[in-house]
Amino acid sequence: MSKLFRAVILGPPGSGKGTISERVASSFGLQHLSSGDFLRENIAAKTEAGVLAKAYIEKGALVPDDLMTRLIIPRLEQMTRHSWLLDGFPRTLAQAKALNSICELDMVISLNIPLETLKDRLRHRWIHPASGRVYNMRFNPPQVQGVDDISGEPLIQHEEDKPEALVARLRHYKDMAKPIIDLYRAKGILHMFSDTETDRIWPHISSLLSSKIPTDLTDAQRATNH
Repeated sequence: MSKLFRAVILGPPGSGKGTISERVASSFGLQHLSSGDFLRENIAAKTEAGVLAKAYIEKGALVPDDLMTRLIIPRLEQMTRHSWLLDGFPRTLAQAKALNSICELDMVISLNIPLETLKDRLRHRWIHPASGRVYNMRFNPPQVQGVDDISGEPLIQHEEDKPEALVARLRHYKDMAKPIIDLYRAKGILHMFSDTETDRIWPHISSLLSSKIPTDLTDAQRATNH
């Protein structure tokens, strides 16, 4: 079987993780795994973990480590034959250690975006709560102002995306991320990218992945990953 490739992408809210992940998936045949998607699927399916997670989210609290791990790890264990890029997990050192216990990562991409850029992006971010679809009023606005393209339902702006909450939220991310970044740096698999524009970061990430992804990640495997 082809050599597998497993990577994680780290970055604060508004750093462009989703956009970069989609480009990696389409360019390199890695499956994009989003912890946010897993959460929403479990909430929609009313699984035990999903019901518990929803209660935390509705209170505006972070989903605890043990619960996030229960949601994510079994999904990864089903992916033993796939190459993937994981987005949104791990968010804490405990989650990183849980991930480490089931697989060896090949690469960690960390997006280091200036605070002013993040504040500017998040100020324009609106969300369709039921699906988790995200719009940016400057970069990818909805077809009709304030309304989700698919359902026609109203969009909301999260309290935490409002300017006064943003700085505290981004500072909290930095505090949580530091030990994870240190862990992956010590393993020699961390690659950090800094800029204000996703389009300027992307060529560097693409070039790095081209040099690191095994050439025997064949077309057949790319097909199974889509």
